[in-house]
Amino acid sequence: MEFKTLTISPPGFNLSQRTLTFYQTTVFLITFFAYASFHAARKPPSIVKSVLGPEINSIRSNSSKIIAGWAPFDGKRGNHRLGELDLAFLSSYAIGMYFAGHVGDRINIRSFLAFGMIGSGFCSVGFGLGFWLNVHKLGFYLGVMIMSGLFQSIGWPCVIAVVGNWFGKSKRGLIMGVWSSNTSVGNIVGSIVASSVLEFGWGWSFVLPGVFIVFVGVVVFLFLIVSPEDAGFEVLGREIEMNAPGEESVKLETIVEEEEDEVGLLQGEVNGSTIVVIGFLEAWRLPGVAPYAFCLFFSKLVAYTFLYWLPFYIRHTAVAGVHLSHKAAGVLSTVFDVGGVLGGISSGYISDKIEARAVTSITFFLFSIPALILYRVYGSISMYTNIGLMFLSGFFVNGPYSLITTAIAADLGTQSSAKGNSRALATVTAIIDGTGSVGAALGPLLTGYISTRGWNGVFVMLIGAIFVAGLFLIHIAKAEIASKINERKWFWHEN
Repeated sequence: MEFKTLTISPPGFNLSQRTLTFYQTTVFLITFFAYASFHAARKPPSIVKSVLGPEINSIRSNSSKIIAGWAPFDGKRGNHRLGELDLAFLSSYAIGMYFAGHVGDRINIRSFLAFGMIGSGFCSVGFGLGFWLNVHKLGFYLGVMIMSGLFQSIGWPCVIAVVGNWFGKSKRGLIMGVWSSNTSVGNIVGSIVASSVLEFGWGWSFVLPGVFIVFVGVVVFLFLIVSPEDAGFEVLGREIEMNAPGEESVKLETIVEEEEDEVGLLQGEVNGSTIVVIGFLEAWRLPGVAPYAFCLFFSKLVAYTFLYWLPFYIRHTAVAGVHLSHKAAGVLSTVFDVGGVLGGISSGYISDKIEARAVTSITFFLFSIPALILYRVYGSISMYTNIGLMFLSGFFVNGPYSLITTAIAADLGTQSSAKGNSRALATVTAIIDGTGSVGAALGPLLTGYISTRGWNGVFVMLIGAIFVAGLFLIHIAKAEIASKINERKWFWHEN
């Protein structure tokens, strides 16, 4: 079946006489920095927690005297209020994710993504203005975080859909493992920027990342090419045969089914061509979507607890008997994200090599449990042990999280049960990450309450969540192992 659409040229891009490699590289870089900027704008709340909330001395004593902080987060219930702030953002993010994926499969993704980035930037700047306007109303900050969550929810389904359109499945784990480091890179950039300007007033920690994401959003609108069809390439059969002007025919591995089953699918017209858009409920029924979605619920609970509370934890936990400054705690927390970068790349590479995503994820889950125990017990002995164990924790915690939200989501969104339709990518991604985001909202909220009674309870919660996340993948892992055994038996039988 032939499939061809009219060329959609971004305002700042001349699409003529370009090679496939050029387009893939451009898309990779633009989407990488786009989502990195989302996470950079998402990081400031965790950095300023130790400034907004009650100071160390007030937490360590039962005194009613509150030292420093910013009302309404500086009282005895300051940690609770900070947890509720995270809940406001992540709840709206999770809800918005389902709608964003549904909308992203039906409208111009480039414009929709740019809209989300610019809106997110304005929300970040608006939160920071609370410092200069001397705002102390909880409702103001909750409202800004709710709006920010809705805008931020647009990002992930859109960028995953675009990357899934351009890169085939054979090396998707490695490619997306490298690409998914954008979240950790964004966290690192956000942490460093927010920490470096903290001494000038916590408002700057929000304004600078906000300006950055607005700038990248403009770049996305001007230059992002959503799919090969938009660049004038032809799609033929199950592989895309691409003939750009003045270029030899090359093939990009993807899935385009020749049969069309209209049951449960919606049809529409885009750029004069018929497309098939899978429905929300039908996407839930695709093989593997529900188990991975619920697995990500618990995996993301752990990852986002570290994202929002690690700098606060470091600030309030003595390392070698010394409490670090706000700035030092924020910078040190980036070690977790550095480990996450390598963990995401490694999990993607390993899953490509053994062709078993679930087995790879479960292995990382198993190693992350002792890593967290060691970090809690021995992380305070010295700076070296803190850095080493934090790195290992980030490596094993973020490995399966990155794999599920990227390569696995793209695999599920382009499987044959979805009729090979890349227009299902944003919907499937939204289901998986949206469900995960509910867990992401729950983890930081519970941490805000549990941490007031001690951090051991928080780590017990995290370890329990990792264990349950692994349980959801056991059935899929068994199927992968059985498939490998059967393949080996067939190989020996044939030879």
